[in-house]
Amino acid sequence: MNGKAKSGALLGAAFLMATSAIGPGFLTQTAKFTGDFQASFGFVILISVILSAIAQLNIWRVLCVSGMRGQDVGNRLLPGLGYFISFLIVLGGLVFNIGNVGGGALGIQTTLGIPVQISYFIAGGLAVLVFLSKDAKGIMDKLVKILGGIMIVVILVVIFIVKPPVATAVKNSFVPDAKLGTLVPAILTLLGGTVGGYITFAGAHRLIDAGVTGEGKLKDIQYSAVMGMIVAAIVRILLFLAVLGVVVKGVTLDAGNPAADAFFQGAGEIGRRFSGLVLTCAAITSIIGAAYTSVSFLKTFSSKIAEKENLWTIAFIVISTLVMAFLGKPATLLVLAGALNGLILPVTLGVCLVASQNKKIVGENYKHPKLLFILGIVVVVLAAYVGIRSLSALKLF
Repeated sequence: MNGKAKSGALLGAAFLMATSAIGPGFLTQTAKFTGDFQASFGFVILISVILSAIAQLNIWRVLCVSGMRGQDVGNRLLPGLGYFISFLIVLGGLVFNIGNVGGGALGIQTTLGIPVQISYFIAGGLAVLVFLSKDAKGIMDKLVKILGGIMIVVILVVIFIVKPPVATAVKNSFVPDAKLGTLVPAILTLLGGTVGGYITFAGAHRLIDAGVTGEGKLKDIQYSAVMGMIVAAIVRILLFLAVLGVVVKGVTLDAGNPAADAFFQGAGEIGRRFSGLVLTCAAITSIIGAAYTSVSFLKTFSSKIAEKENLWTIAFIVISTLVMAFLGKPATLLVLAGALNGLILPVTLGVCLVASQNKKIVGENYKHPKLLFILGIVVVVLAAYVGIRSLSALKLF
């Protein structure tokens, strides 16, 4: 791989992970919590970014050093474990993708005024176009960077309009006015939304597909992982500031669509259109990331899936689109997907931590950083707590 191709793959993997995290749920969570906690939400973002970084670095290092995808690492540790992980990832990815299609449709409707029923197929169709090409991965790398850039620029414009209290936000990011106990649920929610489910594997699997594997590539692996986390953090911080500039003026956001309402309240009709554009970009990149990563968990189980990877990815998107179009709002499925997301992170991160100490997986010479390992255990415990709460809410046990 030449220098330009490698650089494209590293940044593509970073943006794929980041934009997979930045979906409709990400926008709603950020706007809602900013409305709830105002400037103190900066502290929530800071802590969740640190916890997410610990999870990402542990998982990316193990997968990319070993050259094995998540399901293969699981099966190597315990026969059948990889199949269980794949089931969780694919089911959760499919259900969230249904929501992503719905979010994309709402964004297109808000931006262009096209009816939602038609916009479902436009959102799904735009994502399908990527995988119709033989160079689908190359196009995917470029598209997620472009759409991610558009989101950042549009949110920046809104920030200049609403003029948020940046100094207050910075102060509260380190010394919040709100009680720490009230911020914990938001921190754990953001952790699952940023690295839960398929999201944490999106970039790592892209690097494996690009051949960026082995202990000798650790510098590149860590660069890509850190870049992805920085991009996701930048978008969340900018969105936080844009919404903060509105809510500090005493505005109560519409609970049904807090992000769009914040843009509208802050910048009028142009703000509403901007919110639709941000939502469209966020949804389409998440559709692409969810479909690509979910299929990557299937293709090592069958050579036929690997040979027809693009077709399987297209089928995944088409199914998501049809379910959204014909069933409407799959509220029950989305609740189930949230519970699965809470369950997946402690399982997958726990598996990677165990694998990091297994020489047959990471190699005889690889030494996983002890501090990263210990901090990873802390994140597993916190994520397991989220998973148990999510499942308890569904009264599964």
